[in-house]
Amino acid sequence: MSRTHLEIFQGYVHAGAISANADALAECFTPDGVFEAPLVPAGADFPRRLVGREEIRAGMAAYYARRPAGGRAPNLEKSGFVLHTTADPDVFIAEIDTFFDPDETVSLVQIFRVRDGRIAHLRDYFAPGLVSSATP
Repeated sequence: MSRTHLEIFQGYVHAGAISANADALAECFTPDGVFEAPLVPAGADFPRRLVGREEIRAGMAAYYARRPAGGRAPNLEKSGFVLHTTADPDVFIAEIDTFFDPDETVSLVQIFRVRDGRIAHLRDYFAPGLVSSATP
């Protein structure tokens, strides 16, 4: 049974942004899946490109391990998203406004290409300063 775009998106958000579970996040992808954050500079803490489920698992686990404990969490009641369909049934776009208390909204766009109910390619466009800065 194939999953809907909404189910794929919600699974990805829960595994990553909400629970920071690298294993669950990697399982959202196809074995040859690609994760890209094109706006993140080389040398940043957050990975710019990860290819394959195992590289996604390792790269995100390393990133989650470096994050400070007790970091800020999104306010899910105030945050929102809209999923946009495209002419290609395997591609959808997520337009996201994430709210952080006390009063900050972060807007971003994610482009998903899916295959067999999993993410085959994800491009995550957000301001890179949100997750890290380049190392000197």
